[in-house]
Amino acid sequence: MNINQPLALLGGLTPRRFMARHWQKKPLLIRRAVPGMADGSSPALLSPASLFALAAGEGVESRLVVQKLEDSSWKLRQGPFARRALPPRRTPGWSLLVQGVDQQVQAVRALMDQFRFVPDARLDDVMVSFATDRGGVGPHFDSYDVFLLQTHGKRRWQISAQRDLALQDGVPLKILQNFVPEQSFDLAPGDMLYLPPRYAHDGVAQGDCMTYSIGFRAPARVELARELLQRLADEMAEALGHGLYADPRQTATDVPAAIPPGLVAFAQAALHRATTQPELLARLLGECLTEPKANIWFDRPSDRRASAPHARARPRGVQLDRRTKMLFDARHVFINGESVRASGADARLMQALANQRGLDEVAAGKASAGARALLDDWQHAGWLHEC
Repeated sequence: MNINQPLALLGGLTPRRFMARHWQKKPLLIRRAVPGMADGSSPALLSPASLFALAAGEGVESRLVVQKLEDSSWKLRQGPFARRALPPRRTPGWSLLVQGVDQQVQAVRALMDQFRFVPDARLDDVMVSFATDRGGVGPHFDSYDVFLLQTHGKRRWQISAQRDLALQDGVPLKILQNFVPEQSFDLAPGDMLYLPPRYAHDGVAQGDCMTYSIGFRAPARVELARELLQRLADEMAEALGHGLYADPRQTATDVPAAIPPGLVAFAQAALHRATTQPELLARLLGECLTEPKANIWFDRPSDRRASAPHARARPRGVQLDRRTKMLFDARHVFINGESVRASGADARLMQALANQRGLDEVAAGKASAGARALLDDWQHAGWLHEC
């Protein structure tokens, strides 16, 4: 992607300028971000019926939010939902939210790829919501950046930079207690609104509507530390060795219940050694960031030739599966929770695969025997496909 090229998706801004002016700083309203949706020349990515069918799947995360308009009470249910379990479309005030639609529908994955001017390590998923008239999830804030793209019908967004983010008690949703809107926008198909983290907002459907939320993950410091320490524990023997505590100078003690200072120092040194190995932590972080979510699974190829690793001396062009996460650092390539050391031409090839999410036949044909074996293994696992 040319980050210096103006994009309709960003209202004529270049990705470089958008990131400098707006990312994690201030909202941006973009009219006709996807022009084909506005003039009808490009249909919405999913129909309501297609979204309802997705919500019926066991491996798909979905939620139903119903607001009783008479008294503003809320109900929340978790999917999956058979179509008959959803309220009639003529009933106002309900919303169906389906998470991770980019992992289910290639066209939605292609939409998310348009936002890859942000590092892939920050991209999370695309949530699609369908709402009937006056439907929404109440005024709230997100802890992450989000682009809200209208694809069908209209939705009115009210937003506020308020600092009061106290939540209502006794409701199943995280709804702001004292929402004071400062701006209001009506979004039609093709319009999009970017909001930085912790920016209060409330979207209400004006008739039936569908909205795509392109979200970006922002791991909390404590959550990331917990995950890395857990992974580090699994690697402790390699990181620390099997040295035992020794105290040849320990004297006789008349306070046997006191923990010896030497043992405290031994423990501190062990923890320090485990957490001050940059390459190990970098590898564990990459594996963590590419770990598929629990509900993600991959289809292994059924074709006999494709299912036999290393059967071909020269691979064709390849494309990453839409569910595959692939990142790299200076020494490693990470894919779906696994890591590979790479250097030289093979590293550049794998980095190109991660950046472009595919390789043409010429590029794939330049892979070394080791890199070809990896590509075959990944294809056999369903992580990439021939194209």
